[in-house]
Amino acid sequence: MKFIYKLERKFGQYAIAGLIRYVILVYIAGFLLDALLPGFYQKYLSLEVYYVLQGQIWRLVTFVLQPPTTGFLFFVIEMLLYSSIGGTLEQFWGSFRFNLYYFSGLFFQILAAFLYYGILCAAFGGMVPISTAGIGSLLYVNRTLLLAYIVMLPDVEFRLFFVLPIKAKWLGYFYGGLVGYNIIRLLVRGYYPGAIAILVAIANFLIFLWLTRGYRKSTRQQGMHRKSFHKKMRQAGYDSGNVVKFKGREVISKHKCAICGRTEFDDDELEFRFCSKCDGNYEYCSEHLYTHEHVKKETPSE
Repeated sequence: MKFIYKLERKFGQYAIAGLIRYVILVYIAGFLLDALLPGFYQKYLSLEVYYVLQGQIWRLVTFVLQPPTTGFLFFVIEMLLYSSIGGTLEQFWGSFRFNLYYFSGLFFQILAAFLYYGILCAAFGGMVPISTAGIGSLLYVNRTLLLAYIVMLPDVEFRLFFVLPIKAKWLGYFYGGLVGYNIIRLLVRGYYPGAIAILVAIANFLIFLWLTRGYRKSTRQQGMHRKSFHKKMRQAGYDSGNVVKFKGREVISKHKCAICGRTEFDDDELEFRFCSKCDGNYEYCSEHLYTHEHVKKETPSE
């Protein structure tokens, strides 16, 4: 966990906010490409290590264009699911952790493809044109987002077929069993690249799960903490309006103009003063300190 904190402090400013939106745009581009030029992706863009070593290094990037499915309806449903789950996870983890999860998944896919190809070359005594495209795919990296979502929010209810309520944890058990079945089925059929792709995606998920174990516990308690946070603020005399969003986090502003509502987080050069002529603790920024109407308590009539 400390390792991730150190990385975030050093590289957090470079994180891509809303990464899942760009992933979906890439998928749409891949879907349209496959519809307009069938077979072009498999021939020129997939992660074939044999051709990468021949100089086609663009494949290390273009392999992400592979869409998860060819059916238009299922493609739309899957993109909507990725958008919802990915957006929620980014809110919980923050942009940096979500980026880290995604790009580490990509890196492990590429690494696994090269290792698999290296083992085959060692077995056959030289470079062989054996396909590794099944390993280089975002399909299972994306689908592990569902597992991550279920771990973060196990009690959230999904509507199965838009009707039947089912808790996320039960859906997770079912999906985990389905993943295990697919691994066994692919191994039995001798399609090792596909099985490796699933195992690598699951490994990335488990590694990230272990690295963020303390963070997940605190995240589940955010709702309770937020209620306690606001209660303590009220007891300390802060108005709920003193809670502001700053760099994606809730913080308490020390100063807030009673007229324009600006705080020290809006402008570092703003100065704030309390008005001695107003009845009550009214604070104003430098622009409104001398121009506001003084607040006076009404004197009860005798």
